[in-house]
Amino acid sequence: MTTEFSSTLNYVNCTLSNGVGEMVLDRADKHNAFDEVMIGEMISALEYFAKSAACQVLILKANGKNFSAGADLNWMRKQAKMDFKQNLNDANELAKLMSQLDKFPKPTLALVQGAAFGGALGLICCCDIAIANQRASFCLSEVKLGLIPAVISPYVTRAMGQRAARRYMLTAERFDSVKAQELQVIHEINDDLERAAEPIINQLISNSPQGMAWVKTLLSTLEDGVIDQQTLDHTSERIAKIRVSDEGQEGLNAFFEKRSPKWNSSTDNTQGAK
Repeated sequence: MTTEFSSTLNYVNCTLSNGVGEMVLDRADKHNAFDEVMIGEMISALEYFAKSAACQVLILKANGKNFSAGADLNWMRKQAKMDFKQNLNDANELAKLMSQLDKFPKPTLALVQGAAFGGALGLICCCDIAIANQRASFCLSEVKLGLIPAVISPYVTRAMGQRAARRYMLTAERFDSVKAQELQVIHEINDDLERAAEPIINQLISNSPQGMAWVKTLLSTLEDGVIDQQTLDHTSERIAKIRVSDEGQEGLNAFFEKRSPKWNSSTDNTQGAK
C-alpha cells in the first residue's frame, strides 16, 4: 500500500501485507462512530483495495473498546438541519459504502469487539464472514430516534431473516454475541479475534482469487431463492466458463498432478459479474 494513499485518511487506517488488506476504523475516542468524512474514507479504501492485485482478503476491524457506535452525534445534528435533497445525497453515500462492501470482489472478514450499533451492524452484515468477542453487543436503535434503519435494512434482513428483522428493528433492543450468532449476523464467538481469524485467512489465501470472486457474484444472483430455467442456464454457463478459464485450468491440472496451484494474482476477478 502506498504511503501517499494512507496519508490522505484521518479516520481509517489501511495496511496491506502478504495478501491481506486491513481497513481499521480509527476514531476510538468517538467509539468509531462514523460521519460523512469517515464514510468517504471507507469508500476510497474499498476502491483502493478492490483495484489492488496484491490484496486477496480484506479485514474490517476497529481500534478501541467498541467496533462502532453507529452514526456520529454531530453528523446527526447536521442531518436534522438538512433539507430532503441534502439528506438524500447524504444517505446515498452511506448506501454506496454498504453496496461496495457487499459487492467487494474479494473475501471480507469483520472482527467485532464491543458495541456494534446501527450502521455498524450493516457493515458487519455486508461482510462475508464475521467473528465477535463475547462482550460484543448489537442494536438497531433507529426507531428510538424516530428513524428507520433503511440503508442497511437489505443486508441486515438478508443475514438474520425477515422475521428476526421485524423484531429487532421494531424493538430496538440490544442483543449479545450469542444471539447474534444464532441470528447468523456473526459466524463465530472468540475473545482472541486475531487468532480466530488466522486459520480463516490462511484458508482464503490458499484458494483461487478468481474462484472466490465468482462465488460472490454467483451468490448475489441467487438471493431471491428462485430456481427456474434462467437460474439453471446461468449456473451452467458460470461453471462452464470458469472451467475453461486460466485459473480453472490451473486448479484442475494442479489437482490431477498432485501439486499446489499457482494462482495468478493479476486475474481479472470482475469477470464473475458478467
